[in-house]
Amino acid sequence: MAYEAKNFDSLLGTAGFSDNLFKNHFTLYQGYVANTNKLADALAAITKDGKAGTPEYNEMKRRFGWEFNGMRLHELYFDNLEKGGTKLDMDSDFFKALAASFGSYENWEKDFKAVGSMRGIGWVVLYMDTVTERLFNVWVNEHDVGHLAGCASLLVMDVFEHAFMPDYGLKRADYVETFFKAIDWPLVLERFDFQAAAKE
Repeated sequence: MAYEAKNFDSLLGTAGFSDNLFKNHFTLYQGYVANTNKLADALAAITKDGKAGTPEYNEMKRRFGWEFNGMRLHELYFDNLEKGGTKLDMDSDFFKALAASFGSYENWEKDFKAVGSMRGIGWVVLYMDTVTERLFNVWVNEHDVGHLAGCASLLVMDVFEHAFMPDYGLKRADYVETFFKAIDWPLVLERFDFQAAAKE
């Protein structure tokens, strides 16, 4: 079954993000979807031909995680953005979980922004440990490196240069502030509630 690129054109016109930035970013994301499909098909064909374990197979297998995670992380990122942003429900179980894990919402926000301001390229992911429901802000350097095993992604921010430099140059902190103004909090709460319900 082939993956299909999602349409995120509803984000066009979001304050702080130029349409040109988003259109280029969407094209990049579509490339990850296409390459995920190509690798999946190629690996299936090689396996069917009895050539699993060959150098070609091994390199494609290693590359698959990069392409697949590039696809999925971009989907999580675009999905948790909303034109105009939304307000976080301070009575929600998610808000309480943030406070329990970080001491307060303000502590969590400072930590998330600090991770997003670190030098280097990558992603910032708010993870939920699905065993304990503890929350962590994590730096993911490459698409396929640094993820917490068994944890669920609740909020994802892209901090590769293509996500902000066309509009902000080197002012990453300004991009981070714009990201916060565009978060779709109800969607983040849905992700949290889904994982919490699955644990029960």
